[in-house]
Amino acid sequence: MSVELLAPAGDLLRLKVAFDFGADAVFIGGKAFSLRARASNFTMDDIQQGVNIAHARGKKLFVTVNIVPHEDNFEGIEQYLTQLNAMGVDAIIVASIAMGKISKRIAPNMEVHISTQVSAANEHALRFYKSLGFDRVVLARECSLDDVRTMVNLNILPIEVFIHGGMCVNVSGRCTLSNHMSLRDANRGGCAQSCRWRYELMTLDEQTIISNPNLTFTMSSKDLNATPHLKELLEMNVASLKIEGRMKSEYYVATIVNAYRHFIDHVDELDEDNHVASTLVELSKAASRATFDGFYKTLPHSSSILYGINGGGINQDFVGVVRKIEGDRMWVEVRNVFNDQDVLEVFGPNHENRQWTVSDLKNEDEESITRAYQPMSWVSMPCIHPIEIDEFIRKVTP
Repeated sequence: MSVELLAPAGDLLRLKVAFDFGADAVFIGGKAFSLRARASNFTMDDIQQGVNIAHARGKKLFVTVNIVPHEDNFEGIEQYLTQLNAMGVDAIIVASIAMGKISKRIAPNMEVHISTQVSAANEHALRFYKSLGFDRVVLARECSLDDVRTMVNLNILPIEVFIHGGMCVNVSGRCTLSNHMSLRDANRGGCAQSCRWRYELMTLDEQTIISNPNLTFTMSSKDLNATPHLKELLEMNVASLKIEGRMKSEYYVATIVNAYRHFIDHVDELDEDNHVASTLVELSKAASRATFDGFYKTLPHSSSILYGINGGGINQDFVGVVRKIEGDRMWVEVRNVFNDQDVLEVFGPNHENRQWTVSDLKNEDEESITRAYQPMSWVSMPCIHPIEIDEFIRKVTP
């Protein structure tokens, strides 16, 4: 099935990881005009390198230009879009019709994709965006499978849908809570994630706390995981399946992209129930929050919200990255704690996953140790073959 797997990247390292593990396209943010302003984001030189890396592999690079602009946010936009066009960027993702029209006028080689931020959820919206010459629509995350099918079958514009990653408690991420509480505008890249803060219930005069102090309240959404509906989305012939997470780690990107790549490539070969189950297991190995299947089958309810939980379900299975191989030993950069005799698993883009039991651990001074616990320090251990630099290592949960 010909469908694009679209992955996020917060820097060049994560961009390379996404491509290594099977993404067909990667979306990134520049230093300006992009949401996720607190991500590291790409300089203009980085964007050019990203384009070069993508095109050398026959892949694509998209750049988010997806702020909801105020008057002063248009300053410099024409120069920026002209530069992106000259670099060979394949598409920009916009939440502003005005910015999309500017791009079509001055940067004709780049496609314009309508962001999920605009909440496109019906054929009239799609026809409107087509009339403006735009090239793709990222549907609102509030769309059901029936909504998606209807709009794909109308064949108005190519359709992109989210399949994994962070959701928002507001409609299509258009939240004003952060701005109200911290003067950080979620729609211009500054979301403070106020829905994940811990709250107490107070009297109207704000003098008395009436909630249980041991049960502080949060109201953030679980993350999206559309695996149970992925085959159906593939059969609809959507143009692109999108993974959210430009602020996520390289390990997260590798794990998620790898799992979905395997699902897509083998969807016609394997028993569907087992394929879904094995994909869910693989996705659970990422250091991610609890998940649900979004709006695809039914309207979300209380079980889709993390009440009183901030980051529930995050694991620490990712323990290191292979950084150097010397003879029969490998050096691992530590990320989380692991011990002698733990069972670990190494995975990379070019080999099947391999498991082994840790032994003969040594620190950077070549001293024998029984526990690796200092983040970013290096430890050595006997090699497991085959092995490559930059492969990831994680614990095997009993």
